[in-house]
Parts: sequence; structure tokens; C-alpha cells
Amino acid sequence: MFKKFLSNQLDLLKYFTRWAVIVTPVAIAIGSLVALFLWLLNWATLFRFGHTWLLYLLPLAGVVIHLLYKWYGQSAEKGNNLIIDEIHQPGAGVPKRMAPLILITTVITHLFGGSAGREGTAVQIGGSLANLFAGIFKLDEADKKTMLTAGVAAGFGAVFGTPLTGTIFALEVIAIGRINYTALLPCLIAGLIGDITVSAWGIKHTLYHVDIVDTGQVLYGQHLPVSLILLAKVIAAAAIFGLVSMAFAKAVHLVKNFSLKWIKINWLIPVCGGSVIIGLTFLLGRPDYLGLGVAPEHPGAVTIVSAFQQGGSFTFSWLWKLTYTAITLGTGFKGGEVTPLFYIGATLGNTLGELMNAPIGLFAALGFIAVFAGATNTPLACTIMGIELFGGEYALLFAVACFTAYFFSGEGGIYPAQRVAHTKLPVGEAAKPKYLHRMLAKYKL
Repeated sequence: MFKKFLSNQLDLLKYFTRWAVIVTPVAIAIGSLVALFLWLLNWATLFRFGHTWLLYLLPLAGVVIHLLYKWYGQSAEKGNNLIIDEIHQPGAGVPKRMAPLILITTVITHLFGGSAGREGTAVQIGGSLANLFAGIFKLDEADKKTMLTAGVAAGFGAVFGTPLTGTIFALEVIAIGRINYTALLPCLIAGLIGDITVSAWGIKHTLYHVDIVDTGQVLYGQHLPVSLILLAKVIAAAAIFGLVSMAFAKAVHLVKNFSLKWIKINWLIPVCGGSVIIGLTFLLGRPDYLGLGVAPEHPGAVTIVSAFQQGGSFTFSWLWKLTYTAITLGTGFKGGEVTPLFYIGATLGNTLGELMNAPIGLFAALGFIAVFAGATNTPLACTIMGIELFGGEYALLFAVACFTAYFFSGEGGIYPAQRVAHTKLPVGEAAKPKYLHRMLAKYKL
């Protein structure tokens, strides 16, 4: 028995060493390219702030993006969904051009004011480089799946400074209702190395502050760890977060399908999308819903950071950001969905906190992670993200918000390639009303 135990431990050590050796250079490469991307994104944002007339060139920028993907994109146009498909069933491969193409086009989108995020770019950088290294290392099909998953973890963990979230996200996003832990160790190594690499390049991540509030309650002389009233408010808000995340996913698909149906000349689709963004900005008289939504363009601007403060958001800021982003991504501009989801969730949380007389900073944080959880169907990863970004004081409320939003967000999401391993609601005989009636009759209840 001792020899068997020793043999198992040696096999585990070999497994760890092998993947550490394989994944480390991949994660360093991904982290370095993500660091370059974040630097370019910050430059593009600040340059646009100083040259506001660039917004009027957004339609032209959309045509450039369209032509780049038409001439050089090929299958890279599928973006994150291509990577998820390859993890499910390797076949077509992830093209080498995906990483530079998505990096360039995302920077173009932000430089001219499109409302998009950065997670999609980081994930595609991770998938593209992981696929490249899988070929160099001559990995078999099973190891290639693991490598691609680790690439997603490295890209996501590096772009947000959340290595553990990146690890769980890469495992959880593949299929709804199922997590395959086969790639857990390589993903954890990749997420950590990717995040460390970004920090080593001197790139700083946005810091968020949530005021500490007492969430407990004294009931009949006994102290409860969570106030029942606050818990009820969190559940109600989380249900709304889930519905809004579903609305976001459907809005992006709706804009895309509408554009393809009614605009027959493909390069005119981004022209129309960019023109609508310009018109909305002129109508509102505020540029707050352009770009990433993290840094303020002017004093008093609504941003993700400002949403954590009293009066840091307008009542319908979340709806405007949802509209801007759906138009931007639905008409062919490039970037991710997650940072806009953070913006939508934080500003909606600010509004609901005001309406429910609840802690503003806490509800902004809950919206930040819960809308993301509902849209991507990754409640566990988003719970961990809440802990990594905001601290562990509210871990229980983070979990309640994320899982509630997950159930209320419907069966779909922002990634069509995401498969359904297990439905969110019970199906089959046990879910039918007749079954319940028979059980009640059997036990005479």
C-alpha cells in the first residue's frame, strides 16, 4: 500500500511539473500581450478624451474593422465562441491572426468611442496563443483542450487582476451546469502567471472601494450574521440583475439580427451603428456611455467607480450603457461584453440601493458581479470575483446575488457556443404538477 501511495504521489508530481513547464511560457506570453493591450487601451481612452472629435469618425472606424475581418479574419470573426467550440471539440483550430486582429480592432473601437469591453480581447489573445503553443509542443487532442482552457484562464485573470476568478471562469463557462476539474491545475498556474506578468510590466488595475457596513441583525436577543431584511433586498435586487443580464444578451443578438436582415450592404452596418451612437450622444449631451466606462472623461461623469458612491449614477445610466453596448457590438465593432456588464450592474445596483434604502457601495458591488454572472452563466466564478475585488466580508451576499441572478437570467447567455450540460430548472417527471399532486396524495398531505 505504501508503494502504491508513493507511486500515486510521484505521478501527481510529474503531472504538476509537466503542466507547470508547459503552461508557464504560454501564460507569460499571454500576460505580456494583455499588458500591451491594457496600455494601448488606456492610451486610446485618454487620447479620445483629449480629442472628442474622434467620435464623429466612429462610422469610418467601423468600416475599417469590417474590412480587416473580411480580408484577414476568416474564422476569427467568431471570437470567444470559436475558442469554446474548440475546447468542446478540437477541429478547425484557432487562427494565429486572432490575437493581433482582436487587439487592433478593439483599440480602434475604443479610440473612436465605441462602447465595448476588454475581456473578449484578452480571452481571444489567450486562446490564440495557447493554440499556437499547443502546436509547438505537439500536444494531443485532450491536452490541447486543457491548454486552450488554461489560455482562457490566463487571459481573463490577467486582464482584470483576478487569477482565481480566471481559473474558475475558464472551467465554468464551457458548459452550463457542469465544471470539469481536469484542467484545474493548469488553469490555476496560467491564471497566476498571467496576472503576475501583467503586474511585472507595471500595469495597474482599477481599485474599487466598498464601505464597510454591519450586515448582521439581532433577533430575540440572538445575533444573526445576516440581516433578514437586507437578505430579502439582496434577493429581490439579484432577480432584477438576472433579468437585466438576460435583456443585455437578447439586445445584442436582436441588434445583430435586425442589422443583417434590413441592411443588405454589410459595410453599411457599422456605419449605421456608429451613426446611432453619435446621435444618442448628441441627444443626451453626455459622453459617459462611450468607451470602457472606467475612467471619467469630465468631472461628475458616471463611471463604474462613481457608481459605488452616493449620487454617482443616474437612474437610467444602466439602460443607456446597455443600449450603447448592444448597438456597438451588434453592428460589428469589437471588444468584450464584461466591462460594460460591470458598468450596467454597478449603476443598476446604485439605483436599486437608492430605491431600497440599502448600502449603495454594497449594492453596486452586487450588481457588478451579479449581472456578469447572469450573462455568462458563471455564478461561482463571479462570487470569487467579488471576494478578489471587494474583499471577503460580504462573501455570503455575493454568492446569494450571483446564484439568484444566474437562475433569473434564463437559459441563454452572451456566448452561443456555451453548451447546456444541466438545465437551471428541474425537468422531467419531478417537475410536472401532476407528480407533485400524486406525492401529496400518497402521503395524505
